Amino acid sequence: MRPILRPITAFAVVVGLASAPAPAVARAAPESFADLAESLIDSVVNISTSQNAPAASDKAVPAPQAPEGSPFDDFFDEFFNKRGPGAPQSKKQASLGSGFVIDAGGIVVTNNHVIDGADEITVNFNDGSKLTAELVGKDVKTDLAVLRVKPPKPLRAVKFGDAEKLRVGDWVLAIGNPFGLGGSVSAGIVSARNRNINAGPYDNFIQTDAAINRGNSGGPLFDMNGDVVGINTAIISPSGGSIGIGFSVPSTIAKPVVDQLLSYGETRRGFIGARVQSVTDDIAGSLGVAGQDKGALIAGVTPGSPAEKGGLQAGDVVLVFDGKRIREMRDLLRIVADTPADREVEVKVWRKGKEETLKVVVGRLEEDNKPKPAALKAPSDEEPKTASALGLSFTSISDELRLKFGLKPEAKGLVITQVDEGSKAQENKIEPGDQLVEITGQAVSTPAEVLKRLEELKKDGKKVALLLLSNKAGDVRFVAAPID
Repeated sequence: MRPILRPITAFAVVVGLASAPAPAVARAAPESFADLAESLIDSVVNISTSQNAPAASDKAVPAPQAPEGSPFDDFFDEFFNKRGPGAPQSKKQASLGSGFVIDAGGIVVTNNHVIDGADEITVNFNDGSKLTAELVGKDVKTDLAVLRVKPPKPLRAVKFGDAEKLRVGDWVLAIGNPFGLGGSVSAGIVSARNRNINAGPYDNFIQTDAAINRGNSGGPLFDMNGDVVGINTAIISPSGGSIGIGFSVPSTIAKPVVDQLLSYGETRRGFIGARVQSVTDDIAGSLGVAGQDKGALIAGVTPGSPAEKGGLQAGDVVLVFDGKRIREMRDLLRIVADTPADREVEVKVWRKGKEETLKVVVGRLEEDNKPKPAALKAPSDEEPKTASALGLSFTSISDELRLKFGLKPEAKGLVITQVDEGSKAQENKIEPGDQLVEITGQAVSTPAEVLKRLEELKKDGKKVALLLLSNKAGDVRFVAAPID
């Protein structure tokens, strides 16, 4: 049969070809997930744990004091757990979660919160068999754990896929142990990617509407090839049940962590020693950063760190790290963490209105290497002058003010003594006790220097001043403040 042709003008044809691409056509939903689920379900396990919890004998109800030799004496002793079979005993507390096999020899992946604090870990398989597991390693920051069992025969294993290839709207399959109902399968789509739910410093969750409930934690999220693209970790739910908002750790984050735990029993993350913060629209405008990829703002650099040795400075905006674009602050945290120690990388930064390229040798993150605070000096009778601007009152730091606000001896700049009610400074959560260290790249230590710097910015036509602030703990951040 010949197709029915409808006449159109030549103009319409030309316009259509030039500016109207063919509309996207949705793929048909799978007729059934049965074959895929059947091939995967034996690789998914249920995980039960137990831990010894000492009985709270100090909270027990005191026993009545029966007269010596009373017939009730033995009864009270036993009933109130004073002796014999009723004495205080440790209790077993069980938890249930999910996991999946990634090596036929007995390697299982789950969430850290599923096994955290457990004295015993049992892996339950789809065929009804059970094996005691040992903990290979865990990572709190990504909420991942690796277990090992010794199976009498090879297990059915699955492999990690590439979560970067996922698109919003792609079908995914979740298998796990919700509410203790092992082998439960649910299907849905990828609702969103790169979600930050404030669960940790490396948040980059896949959001899905596949039904995920309590007990699904640690279970796999599969793509339509049967590869693990996510590890189901959290849900948003006022009732505790699924409302179609679940979150999975993407395989691109999970696999490197799992590999390190298997190799070393711990994670070995990269480290450069720079404190970073997000680049807000106000900060981007004050620094002249343009484009959607705003980068990550260096708020401070640790002395002697790889960042300092490589030339990074507070106020730099990192745009590219080791060839990878930095769209936002979280990108830099993840990329640095994934970079091997001792590797030299190129870092492109935005500094004072232009791009610069630096080279930084990445170190290894040592979380317990924290500087110890020095002792405070005795107070003095110094009475520094005070000035006000930008909705703030500030004064030079004195020993007396160090003690009043609990500042560290090495604190520098000016201490903020008052924040005006309803001001932009208050909206930016600046508080009394914070220190004003720099204004748009220039260090300040006296009220006069602050006022002079603000006048210079006004003459240059600047409408926003970029303040470098430090809090009582020594953490620094940048805040964009409109110049009155």
